[in-house]
Amino acid sequence: MKEENNVSKKGWKRIVGKKWFFPAVYLTMAALLLTGVLWYQNLDNQVPEANEQPDTDLSNDELTSFDEDFNEESQPVIDQQEVVKMPVPNQDEAEIVTKFYDYEADEEDQVNALVLYNNKYYQSKGVDITYSDGEAFDVTAALSGTVTEVKEHPLLGNVIQLSHENDVTTYYASLENVLVETGAEVKQGDTIGTAGRNLYGQASGTHVHFELRKNGEPVNPEDYFNQQIGDIESPQHREDNEPSDGSESDGSEVDSDMSRNDVDIDGSTGEDDETDEDSGDNESNQDQITEDAESSAALANT
Repeated sequence: MKEENNVSKKGWKRIVGKKWFFPAVYLTMAALLLTGVLWYQNLDNQVPEANEQPDTDLSNDELTSFDEDFNEESQPVIDQQEVVKMPVPNQDEAEIVTKFYDYEADEEDQVNALVLYNNKYYQSKGVDITYSDGEAFDVTAALSGTVTEVKEHPLLGNVIQLSHENDVTTYYASLENVLVETGAEVKQGDTIGTAGRNLYGQASGTHVHFELRKNGEPVNPEDYFNQQIGDIESPQHREDNEPSDGSESDGSEVDSDMSRNDVDIDGSTGEDDETDEDSGDNESNQDQITEDAESSAALANT
């Protein structure tokens, strides 16, 4: 074994002792180093620089047009709008006890949209909302907007009016406390007051009377709860369909002539001033209207 190792060492010594050995080693290392440099340069040329334009078949004009389109500011695909919310913190606990009077609604809903005050029936221009426990609750802004009016109404209690985009207005009545002032900017869901009682809607107990209007005309809030504000449309005028004083409605138990007995947020009632000579006829017509409404209410309760 020792002899084999000695022979191997002697062999290496002979090779190392040759004049060509070290030049051959240097040339081999130089070749390997040059090969590595060439490989690295070739790899670097394959990676495009950050500002290098992509190699495409598009012409210069097409590339210029592409760059201009790409650099244009992006436009929103959908114009997001607020949706109308019920003016209470928790809709699950809320209940609508008085509906909006709709001429096209069925008889039961029309009866539920009548308000009895001072032995007369009036058509509701909004909805009365209560909580299931009958207790007072916070009243919130149905939409973001500006407080344009705060006042105390003799029949409706404290009233708040808010204006919104798209010519939409909201009204909140029968408020116990008012927490905002005229000119204040409020966000949707902000508390603006607390529900209370009023003379006009005594049957509703503790409630908030809520009205939604488009271009000053009342619309049914229930039609637009959870709908975008841009979807609110003005109601169609019904003058051609309304009967004149003393005439009967088209088969409806509730005479649509009661529209002159609406109670407005910005006024006490909509009754017309009459002369003494005509007052008897008007009272007679109103008695007939009241009897028709009471009959409808009795039928609905049976």
